[in-house]
Amino acid sequence: MNNPGSWSVEQWEDLYNDIVELRPKVDDRHYMGALVVEGKSDRKFPIIDGQQRLATLSLFALAVIDRLQTMAEDQIDPDANRERSQELRNRFIGEKDPASLIESSRLYLNETDNAFYQDYLVQLRKPLNPRRLPKSNQLLWNCFQYFKKRLYRLPEFRGDGQAVARLLSETVARQILFILITVDDEINAYTVFETLNARGQRLTTTDLLKNYLFSRVRVPTDLEALQRRWKSLIETVGQTRFPEFLRYHLLCEYPKVRSGRLFKLVRTRTTTAMDVFDLMDDLEPRAELYAAVLDPSHGYRMELTAAKVYVSEFNLYRVRQPMPLLFAAWEVFSSQDFIRVLKIIVTISFRYTIVSGLNTNALEPVYHAAAKAIMDGTASTPAQIFQRLRKIYVNDEKMRQDFALLEINTNGRRKKLAKHILARLEQDASERSCDPDTDPGTIEHVLPENPGDIWIDTYPRKRWDDTVYRLGNLTLLEASVNRSIGNNAYTEKCAAYNTSKYSLTRRIPEMAPQEWTPELLEKRQTDLASRAVLLWRSDFA
Repeated sequence: MNNPGSWSVEQWEDLYNDIVELRPKVDDRHYMGALVVEGKSDRKFPIIDGQQRLATLSLFALAVIDRLQTMAEDQIDPDANRERSQELRNRFIGEKDPASLIESSRLYLNETDNAFYQDYLVQLRKPLNPRRLPKSNQLLWNCFQYFKKRLYRLPEFRGDGQAVARLLSETVARQILFILITVDDEINAYTVFETLNARGQRLTTTDLLKNYLFSRVRVPTDLEALQRRWKSLIETVGQTRFPEFLRYHLLCEYPKVRSGRLFKLVRTRTTTAMDVFDLMDDLEPRAELYAAVLDPSHGYRMELTAAKVYVSEFNLYRVRQPMPLLFAAWEVFSSQDFIRVLKIIVTISFRYTIVSGLNTNALEPVYHAAAKAIMDGTASTPAQIFQRLRKIYVNDEKMRQDFALLEINTNGRRKKLAKHILARLEQDASERSCDPDTDPGTIEHVLPENPGDIWIDTYPRKRWDDTVYRLGNLTLLEASVNRSIGNNAYTEKCAAYNTSKYSLTRRIPEMAPQEWTPELLEKRQTDLASRAVLLWRSDFA
């Protein structure tokens, strides 16, 4: 089973909310798509498609079992809750081996994750140091912890083991549905996998929505027109992105629209052919903007230079929650005011998401309310929009504190983010252009990523791992110079820094002429934090 841990908090929360909302609606069902397995034998079924969903459901089951065991340990109906946890384990997870008495699982993950899943999660054991786990193991552990905390927070469950158990034995087991597709061999498995999953799990949702909309139109000429318009819409937005786009479109009107409820919502509000064409009328102009915002080089009225800068940052920060607000601002505001709103959004996103790392699930209701305010005319200026977004605007003091601790690993996709931040800071300090996309400078680590023994006297070895990617340890440097100094001693690096064209780099020897220490790193990053607070600041704050 591959990729079990690639879901994130947003998907965990969607699943958890779906389960809790289903609980009182015993006749409702929640469809979770197709589950494709290869029938190698009557006991072994390799999962072709659906790994993430099954793995996440198993972690929810383990969280329920853990909650019941904790209740028993706290002497809350101990015998009954102990028995409930064991029965649920036998039914949903696996049973003890009669020889070793070790719990075994019916579900096996991939080579990277299976040992951690079996030895820790299935056994409900906490790893000694979760932060040192491989990333995919961390995701599994974090998912399990997320469900544990959410279950504990439900007040009606705290003393009622029967209600906790029923959440798994009734709601999950009876009300969550899959379509099971069993294939005979690897060739058929590959064909089905390519059909269902090559373009992403959302393909099924897109086709489901398309089939429903087309079923509402009966007149042949109308069907031809809808076919042309649908084809153009999907070419603009993209097949895999369409459900996300549709969800953000609906979030302009509704305060909460979860991915799993898209089809139900569209079916409720779109019942006639006229409704279908009204929906297309609404979607088409927003589709162009959606595509343009996800691509800074897109030609759709993005000839405004200032817009391109902020669109680039919007994508770099990997935020999507503000999309309903962008739809509304584009349709109602002037181009200049749209750009000012876009600037507000990227500033908030940098402070909230990149620097402070706050929970992004709180963003959508705020952006919905701001979009709604534009559409109903109660907010007509960027300043009024900012007031509606102020609750998610991280204040200067918290921004300064969090930036002073900011760490960005430069080995993966976040390397581009690190260069972006350094280039913006450099441009502010030197008052000359420093475009992160075109500037030839490279990221230099003052304390090298692989420091040698020459560093031990001034920089304790125990601090290497936790400070090498701190922003105060990073600076821009000419590529050829960076290669030449490598992992050299600090005094040799200083000579190179003194001749650099980068202002912030030249200042390093000024503040630390003899040695580089954790204390000097902290001082430099604190200074950079003060600059960042002013640089990433809303005009309306």
